Amino acid sequence: MIAFASNSLLCRAALKHTSIDAASFTLIRICSGAAALWLIMTLRRATWSQAGNWLSALALFAYAAAFSFAYNTLPAGTGALLLFGAVQATMILWGLRAGERLHARQLIGLAMAVGGLVLLVLPGLSAPPFVGSSLMLGAGVAWGIYSLRGKGEKMPASATAGNFLRALPFALLLSMIFFPWTRLDRAGIGYAVLSGAIASGAGYVIWYAALSGLRAASAATVQLSVPVLAATGGILLLGEPLTWRFLGASLAVLGGIALVVIEPPRRAV
Repeated sequence: MIAFASNSLLCRAALKHTSIDAASFTLIRICSGAAALWLIMTLRRATWSQAGNWLSALALFAYAAAFSFAYNTLPAGTGALLLFGAVQATMILWGLRAGERLHARQLIGLAMAVGGLVLLVLPGLSAPPFVGSSLMLGAGVAWGIYSLRGKGEKMPASATAGNFLRALPFALLLSMIFFPWTRLDRAGIGYAVLSGAIASGAGYVIWYAALSGLRAASAATVQLSVPVLAATGGILLLGEPLTWRFLGASLAVLGGIALVVIEPPRRAV
């Protein structure tokens, strides 16, 4: 989740404070992620060129591209609420379809986590642009699909490397389409490389490894911590104020996640 929050901060900083365009940011992010994972796989002498699959790669690309373009028009708080609301809905609905059930305690925890997230982002809410909102909702659905497809992976590092490699042609095509609007600068490129190589490449390997031990509902709810972590990064790195509202929202989100994820002890029979 720290890697996901870092991605949010890096993307926000690049698209809001540098001149790089969203298509170029997406291409550099995916390219640097693929390069970092290739290096890791080479050093480990692991077989990965046949790992991953095209559907997961397409979901990965769709998330990265829609996320970047959405942040051109959406405020950060509104974008986080739309993104993780869509991720939650996608993964929990799939879990219910697959036969998962939430107990009363978990439903309370889910409500607490969502309520805390709303409390955190509510001050920045406004009537969001339709295109930006649609893109961020699409990014959330795509990330939910990518996460669900990773639950059965036996070799998360190889699968992530293969997915990044397969996502490259999609990112190149997008960059070609938006070539007339290409804008680059050193800071923007640097943010994109950090986002791809560290926050995305390494972070997604850890996420795929963690998914095997989480139910769909739990995996969805854990991700609600990302906006809290991103806000913490803003306080520590960008000098944003620490407020009682932030503290209360953080306690609600993290406490709700604990109620959903931590299984109650079974009674002895």
